[in-house]
Amino acid sequence: MKNKELELDSRLARVHMKARKSRIKQFAGCLGLMSLLPGLAMGASPTEVTVEKPWVRYLLPSTPAAIYLTLTNSTDAPAVLLGASSASCSSLMLHESMSMGGTTMMMEVSSIPVPAHGTVSLTEGSYHLMCMDPKMQVSGTIKMTLDFQDGSSLPVTAPVYGPAGPR
Repeated sequence: MKNKELELDSRLARVHMKARKSRIKQFAGCLGLMSLLPGLAMGASPTEVTVEKPWVRYLLPSTPAAIYLTLTNSTDAPAVLLGASSASCSSLMLHESMSMGGTTMMMEVSSIPVPAHGTVSLTEGSYHLMCMDPKMQVSGTIKMTLDFQDGSSLPVTAPVYGPAGPR
């Protein structure tokens, strides 16, 4: 009886060892795949999307300020701006101005695409950022962060102008 028990214990030990080796191999395979994920998910990183000519049109503390800039994507993949934040704004929203039937209106948008090897301009009458409850002054600057779909973010400093904008 003891020999059969020892033989059974030995077989169970081999089965458990094989299962354990299999789990270790699976785990190692998962780690290998996970190491590839950052490269797959990267898309356009902040070093590959650049900002040119950022500026803020500030009117009054009780009036939202508009932020304009140009985004350039130097990658082979499109980039998608999902949002922005700034301590100078209670909220910073992505907006688009549209003309419909002779009336211009602004609408909040959930994202702004930046084509691969392309440029998108956030300008008057088009895409722009709206700074709610602005805390800034003309001739100063504000700091903001642009957040992209791939999880990257891009810090930006923009000069603040009055109603006439930059001259």
